[in-house]
Amino acid sequence: MPQITEDMDLQVAAESKAELELARMRHSCAHVMAQAVLEMFPGAKLGIGPAIADGFYYDFDLPRPLTPEDLEKIERRMAEIKEAAYPFVRSVVSREEARAIFKDQPYKLELIDEFPEGEVISTYTHDGFVDLCRGPHVENTSKIGVFKLLKIAGAYWRSDERRPQLQRIYGTAFPTQEELDRYLHRLEEAERRDHRRLGRELELFHFDQTAPGMPYWLPKGLKILNTLLAFWREEHEKRGYQEIAAPLINEKSLWEISGHWEHYRENMFIIPVEEHLTYGVKPMNCPNAMVVYNLKKRSYRDLPLRLSDCDILHRYERSGTLHGLLRVRKFQQDDAHIFVTEDQIEEEYDRILEIANLFYGIFGLKYTLRLGTRPESYLGDPETWDKAEAALKRILEKHAGPGNYLIGEGEGAFYGPKIDILMEDALGRSWQTGTIQLDFQLPRRFNCTYTDRDGSEKTPVVIHRVIYGSLERFIGILIEHFAGAFPVWLAPVQAVVIPIADRHLPYAGQVVERLQSAGLRAELDAGDERMQAKIRNAQLQKVPYMLVVGDKEAESGTVAVRLRTNENLGPMPLEHFIAMARQIVEAKSLALTTG
Repeated sequence: MPQITEDMDLQVAAESKAELELARMRHSCAHVMAQAVLEMFPGAKLGIGPAIADGFYYDFDLPRPLTPEDLEKIERRMAEIKEAAYPFVRSVVSREEARAIFKDQPYKLELIDEFPEGEVISTYTHDGFVDLCRGPHVENTSKIGVFKLLKIAGAYWRSDERRPQLQRIYGTAFPTQEELDRYLHRLEEAERRDHRRLGRELELFHFDQTAPGMPYWLPKGLKILNTLLAFWREEHEKRGYQEIAAPLINEKSLWEISGHWEHYRENMFIIPVEEHLTYGVKPMNCPNAMVVYNLKKRSYRDLPLRLSDCDILHRYERSGTLHGLLRVRKFQQDDAHIFVTEDQIEEEYDRILEIANLFYGIFGLKYTLRLGTRPESYLGDPETWDKAEAALKRILEKHAGPGNYLIGEGEGAFYGPKIDILMEDALGRSWQTGTIQLDFQLPRRFNCTYTDRDGSEKTPVVIHRVIYGSLERFIGILIEHFAGAFPVWLAPVQAVVIPIADRHLPYAGQVVERLQSAGLRAELDAGDERMQAKIRNAQLQKVPYMLVVGDKEAESGTVAVRLRTNENLGPMPLEHFIAMARQIVEAKSLALTTG
């Protein structure tokens, strides 16, 4: 199986020969693009230009901002270079030769200076354009496929906001025009579903420049979040979870014990209070769960002890990585820390995966599982890690079957291996949401113990787990998965009552009161617009049901029901509609009708 290795300039894992060839083609396309840009801007400074999951990019330091018209010119020049079929020629050079070749390219010189002593330094040349590159490349420029430049973005050099901001051109390439067209269609659909745009239009959340990466939940968005949490609480209480809440900040000694100060401090918000007093805003709930566990003496009879927690967390994500709700600095997790004996591990994982099936099945979401193994920086000893990883492999083979799960080498948490839940959305995109981590380390560091049935003191194992993951991220994914048209039970407004004329307002108000008393989230549109405009507004807001009332409905105690899909169900008794809607809500159905 071909694998991307360190001596390749590809930021994507290739698991088949076809994927490797596609990555090679896209990487070559990035070089052709860089040549075209350098010809347009002879003084341009070049960053890097790897192949990535869906295409390629190249970073440039340019004398002025790029425009869409520039991309068109660059594409035309790339087509000419492709037509000429210039060969890609690899050369191995010394460090001194490389520095001479790239003497006017400061970013390349920085990379050259960082190469370890003795490492092979190579360049690739085509049509006189030379780039510092490990490869691989296609044979010649005619083999770069059918390409399209997609967008311009800003990117800090080396992803460090303290370094210069470069201009990044994203593009993609495919072997055939048909494949490219399919991909561009998916991009259009993704744009239509973009949670950032829908979040504004549906009035769900807001980001302010004074708090980057920290969403303001607006009333409708908070209704969605609270509905998810209410469902989470209900189902977890059935399964013996006990919810706790803990401080937002802790003195740094707690983080030193947990290992976060050593392994995670760069991702934390730090609050220096006095010369010898420093607090850390919590990025994770786990150390506080250890504090709660240690408040009393525990027995084997107390285990499993399931402590759940949905406190607000903060992590200092770099500004260049922030992306709507999908990458934030302030968020909530549906967290839990389960203290178990070693012989309870597999049974508890069974219980957790049953919850995952329930929660993801309700939304019609498919998912796969991925094992994250020991990272370079970790707590504990290799033997304990091997033991924990072996336990998770047994669990994965039981639930997914041998070979039916992914392995992320080095992607475990610093305190233990983990199983990640990778959710697939309506566009076939994969998102990591939940995670289930096995931890032998933190309970030792916090001196957590329990008295076993033979009277001896032992250290429990802790399972860290989230099902939704970050609720912000999960909601962002749901917005895009459903294109803003949430299932009825989750919709912030489930029904809008629309009077045909002002004289129908009293009956419309009675309908709203009855809906609300039945537990449905209903609103009255008493505005001055005409009925059709009100229906259109409700459809744009993705409201599941529009109940139109006029003379006939007021006389007969009925409502004329329209769906957000534009289907007209016609008149029905109000109580029949309530029964239908309640049945759908209680079943958490994805349908709008029970027929």
